[in-house]
Amino acid sequence: MKVGIGNDHAGVELKNALIDHLTDQGVEVVNFGTDTAESCSYTLAGKAVAHAILNKEIDYGVLICGTGVGISLSANKVRGVRAAVCSEPVTAKLTRLHNDAHIVAFGARIVGVEVAKAIVDEFLSVEYEGGRHQARVDAIEDEHDFEGSELVE
Repeated sequence: MKVGIGNDHAGVELKNALIDHLTDQGVEVVNFGTDTAESCSYTLAGKAVAHAILNKEIDYGVLICGTGVGISLSANKVRGVRAAVCSEPVTAKLTRLHNDAHIVAFGARIVGVEVAKAIVDEFLSVEYEGGRHQARVDAIEDEHDFEGSELVE
């Protein structure tokens, strides 16, 4: 498995802890983030990881900024990629199972190292279920599905 990690200046320390954690498990990690505390924009790292997913350079992504929100929004601008902000492991697991998310994001100012490890472990431990969830995933990708549509059960 190959995982890309992107981060801004707020996420450097947490990224380094996660790289150690993942490589100890035999996961290949590609660093798309900054390695300094000098202020930088999260947008480039978020989009770089998203494009690497689309280009099949990596299997999954992990994104870290102050809250996880900005960097995930940036990644979600790349059509065909789904990034979800998760602050605990259950949501991380369910976003893979039900939403076929490619990227998990969180905030270095929101979660600590051990919680971040648990989030990443859960996210990477499961595969997308498909089935009844596929119609919703398709609707996420369809930019024209709202007009005249009804709620999907």
